[in-house]
Amino acid sequence: MATALPAFTPAEASLYLTLCGRALDSRQERSILSDTTAAEIVERTGTKTADYPHAKTGMRDIALRAKKLDGVVRDFVTRHPDAVVVDLGAGLDSRMIRVDPPATVDWYDVDLPAVIAARRTVLPRPANAHLIAADVADRHWIDELPSGRPAVIVADGLVAFLPQPDLTAVLRGLTAHFPAGEIAFNGYTRFHVWALKHYKGTNSIAEAVANPGFDDPREPERWNPDLTLVEEILLSRAPEVAGYPLPVRLATRLAALSTAWSRRGTTVLRYRFGA
Repeated sequence: MATALPAFTPAEASLYLTLCGRALDSRQERSILSDTTAAEIVERTGTKTADYPHAKTGMRDIALRAKKLDGVVRDFVTRHPDAVVVDLGAGLDSRMIRVDPPATVDWYDVDLPAVIAARRTVLPRPANAHLIAADVADRHWIDELPSGRPAVIVADGLVAFLPQPDLTAVLRGLTAHFPAGEIAFNGYTRFHVWALKHYKGTNSIAEAVANPGFDDPREPERWNPDLTLVEEILLSRAPEVAGYPLPVRLATRLAALSTAWSRRGTTVLRYRFGA
């Protein structure tokens, strides 16, 4: 018998796009992420990947951006084995399983109450894993995080669903709470936001898109002077593109010749803050 998930709001239901994308990628002969847990959740919950066409067309970018964010976390906890990891808008992502941090790391998955309830039913929770059921925009949840330790904060897909004032306030709240750390998320340009609102494959979440997007990766430094851009990862230039199907690979490699065109694809932005 399938594990029934609740009826989600459009913002909450956006988790299906990334979940299905990771699951579909895991079934490919040359999987980028090999997230078999995502495939297990899809099967266990009876989720129909065909209901989310963007998950199929965008599965490689979905898997690749997750892999790059995993890499940011893995690198940080290797350097800081006492770190705090905060995954904002975690959905049903099994990032902790993929990263496999040491027991000295405290990991916090943050999402809306209905999503956190779903996580409890379909994902294991080690002793150092913690769940916070809250609207990310309500910054009071930050008080539940330990302080005085370095932190790495990631968000996969969340930025598009936060109004700009809320995103700015959350970033400021997190950088004030921790003494030092890194923040990484996938960027959304103004073109991305337009596409999310008009592309047929994402019309189920279009009404939930609340951020206008930004084209300059240094823009967050102006929202929060504590942030310093460390790396802009242009997925069009990633070595994993070699495993894309030929037509997609050629188009992606062509886009890679231009930074502006690469930013119209998927990017992962990594910032540093504190000492």
